[in-house]
Amino acid sequence: MTTVPASDRPAFALRDINLASAGLGAAALSATDDFFAPVARMLDDSEAVFYPDRYDDHGKWMDGWESRRRRGPGHDSAVVRLAARGRITGFDVDTSHFTGNYPPACRIEACVSQGDPDGSSDWVELVPMSPLGASAHHFFACAAGTAFTHVRLHIHPDGGVARFRVYGRPALDPKAAGGGELDLASALNGARIVAFSDAHYGAYHRLLAPGRGLNMGDGWETRRRREPGNDWIIVELGARGRIARAALDTAFYKGNFPESFSIQAADLGDLAGDLERAVVTSSMFWPELIARTPLTADAIHDIPAAQVQDIGPLTHVRLNIFPDGGVSRLRLFGTLD
Repeated sequence: MTTVPASDRPAFALRDINLASAGLGAAALSATDDFFAPVARMLDDSEAVFYPDRYDDHGKWMDGWESRRRRGPGHDSAVVRLAARGRITGFDVDTSHFTGNYPPACRIEACVSQGDPDGSSDWVELVPMSPLGASAHHFFACAAGTAFTHVRLHIHPDGGVARFRVYGRPALDPKAAGGGELDLASALNGARIVAFSDAHYGAYHRLLAPGRGLNMGDGWETRRRREPGNDWIIVELGARGRIARAALDTAFYKGNFPESFSIQAADLGDLAGDLERAVVTSSMFWPELIARTPLTADAIHDIPAAQVQDIGPLTHVRLNIFPDGGVSRLRLFGTLD
């Protein structure tokens, strides 16, 4: 199964963050059964793959979660702790490569829990019993106003799910920040990619992920530019705030790091998501937050407050790289406004 084209993906799967991303810190806490394939594999960030001749001690190796065939009543389920407490906008239950062993139906619940859910947890149904098909992405929209911490995927009665995506926006708690500094460009704080000039290599969404890159594919990398100009990527911050300092990491980019970078920024207020083309156009004229600064290979580049212009509260930034190349992580530290 290949990646679903952007034109075939619902708005929530294009705009919002996968709160069930293992790369962001989500974890599978339990499953009623994962005999054929471990439930943790269902949260991998990469697209599911299929190896026709690969087998293990339990049978055919499958890239996802797969339970054994039930021979009695009941059904299987799995509990996932989200990477961050967030408002869920939709799901993708992906059965890629499960052709004769996919579940015929699924149901999805969510709860709010300070620790791991237990018998007293109050689960809320977000997706009622819904049909699933063979080797396909199944998108389900969700309009829940509550910010949840855990989800529970029910499959009826058994079978395999290649990937389980939970799209939404992390609920940034201003009280938790305590008035101090936080990374406004962190996906875990609600930041997201709005647009980019090119993202031929790597995984551009990982630019906003925690930690350092794991390899050269764990970040934003453009193709080699063969014409004038430079590449860029636009980020909507997790919350409106004032940026005090920054950091760019070119981890693993050794022969393909940008020569330099700059950052422009603006306060766009509550600009609606359907005006993203207007955001891209206006970004060319945003004021400069950080002037053009040289970069080096495979290194963290800390940008102190002295190099950051005070242009007031901000909601969006445009990272320019000259002329092209790869950046593993972007950090923009500041305070909520």
